[in-house]
Amino acid sequence: MDSQAFTLFHVAISLIAILCGLVVLYGLLTSNRMRGMTLLFLATTVATSVTGYFFHRSHILPSHIVGAISLAFLCTAIIAFYTFRLRGVWRVTYVVSAVASLYLNIFVLIAQAFGKVPFLHALAPQGTEAPFLIAQAVVLVGFIILGFLAVGRFRPRPV
Repeated sequence: MDSQAFTLFHVAISLIAILCGLVVLYGLLTSNRMRGMTLLFLATTVATSVTGYFFHRSHILPSHIVGAISLAFLCTAIIAFYTFRLRGVWRVTYVVSAVASLYLNIFVLIAQAFGKVPFLHALAPQGTEAPFLIAQAVVLVGFIILGFLAVGRFRPRPV
């Protein structure tokens, strides 16, 4: 696969992962397992993180670190959901891991948007300016709030 096609593939699975993740987050808030959507979210998010390592780079970038953290959360979410079937503490473990994985995808989306979208890039060309930091902070606070709500509300019936 050439570089441009691989990049488009990576972006496509990233966007699918984010959209599925938002649906899964809604399911967490409404106490719905959404098995099929959860499988698609977890699979595409793993694929997003893994394919990120296939871009040729001469040194480790922040995206590699975010990818590793995301994979750790995803591994935990998969174990909690499929091995321990959300029993006991694994319910909370799953919710936290799934929400954190979705947040990290959106974190990268915002970073990429500020790096690639001309209007946003003009506001924060270095990625350290106030507009970028404010956008990231607002999303982080939003996910912390949603995460707490999801932990409290996600109580699916036993399988």
